[in-house]
Amino acid sequence: MIKYFQSGARMSQAVVYGGMVHIAGQVANDRKAGIEAQTKDVLAKIEALLQEAGSSKSKLVAVNVFLPQIGDFDAMNKIYDAWVDPERLPARACVEARLADPDLRIEVTAVAAV
Repeated sequence: MIKYFQSGARMSQAVVYGGMVHIAGQVANDRKAGIEAQTKDVLAKIEALLQEAGSSKSKLVAVNVFLPQIGDFDAMNKIYDAWVDPERLPARACVEARLADPDLRIEVTAVAAV
């Protein structure tokens, strides 16, 4: 059985299938904020979606981080490192990529066990 969460016209924000929750790319609400604030907002959204889907950040399996400015890597990592469970670190990739809106500083996708 597949469960969909926060479905819209184009996509769902989370999908649970096969004991895994797949989180769609999350971006900040305040697109004028700096990398630290945008990172906090994105991670809070992911945590809320995980909870809604019956999971948590301690069950993360993989995280993908997209930064349009790789120079934001260290500042983003300060926020990420404080958020992620240090005893259960997921696999992670971080790449420089152009995002849909030039004001976005970060986008993150995630996969977690339910």
